[in-house]
Amino acid sequence: MSDNNGREWQLLEKIALASVEEQKKARRWSIFFKLLTFAYLVVILVMVSSPAKHGGSAAGEASAEHLAIVELKGEIADSTDANADDLIGSLTDAFDAKNSKAVVLRINSPGGSPVQSAYVYDAIKQLRVKYPNKKLYAVITDMGASGAYYIASAADQIYVSPASLVGSIGVIMQGFGLQELTKKLGVEDRTMTAGQHKAIMNPFLPVSAEEKAHVQKMLDTIHQQFITAVKQGRGQRLKEDPQIFSGLFWTGQQAVELGLADGFGSVKTINKLIATDEQVDYTKSKNPMDNLIRKLGVTMGETIAAKLSLSDELKVR
Repeated sequence: MSDNNGREWQLLEKIALASVEEQKKARRWSIFFKLLTFAYLVVILVMVSSPAKHGGSAAGEASAEHLAIVELKGEIADSTDANADDLIGSLTDAFDAKNSKAVVLRINSPGGSPVQSAYVYDAIKQLRVKYPNKKLYAVITDMGASGAYYIASAADQIYVSPASLVGSIGVIMQGFGLQELTKKLGVEDRTMTAGQHKAIMNPFLPVSAEEKAHVQKMLDTIHQQFITAVKQGRGQRLKEDPQIFSGLFWTGQQAVELGLADGFGSVKTINKLIATDEQVDYTKSKNPMDNLIRKLGVTMGETIAAKLSLSDELKVR
């Protein structure tokens, strides 16, 4: 019996020690995750509390004469960094700055929303009237197409690289038809509407001649607004070529020949034109938390739009 009791006590001791060890490990992991959570919350707090800043060095406080730079990068849309509010704010700060000798809008964008592009175009026109002695130069790097060129055409001068892609002055609304496929698959469309044309562009229904004419008229109207803006901005520099407004895009070299651009150059070229090496970036950079919240909002909005079949987008291209 004594041997059995001894073995039982040894077994109980091992179980107790194992339990204690497990508790120690659990405490260590608990402390680790608590510290990790605390660090995460601190990072979130810093991101939320840190104000949005201009890029570059001490924008708005530069004491020396300088070239003011604003970046237009990526798709132009209300939900992206290249949205009208931020671009207009950045351009306004650049023009308002006492020691900015000129402003450069550096562009690398395929275009996007015609509404956002028109907002920026109109704001540039107003700023040029307000500051008649402060020139705005557009510098197109890889691409300045569609809505991005819409905006660029408001500048005093446009500079490109010979290999830049420029133009694409047109408007597009994309869609597709699945009615024949759904017939073959035996899928029934149960879309219900109040309003004769509420389901216009529904991919499961054929487009009537009346609806097609309506959409085409709308696209033609927006296209004409685009053409008028470019003609006003470029004036007599544009060559008489109907292909310019056909939606085609051109190399930078062709753009210069067609009058869509004024010459070849970069931001450094503008530095030489205004006789200063100083540059200050006035592009508004978002608080990282703002970007996160915006992306979450866009994702939610796109999900709702998809559920409601509202995903068709209109773009100047």
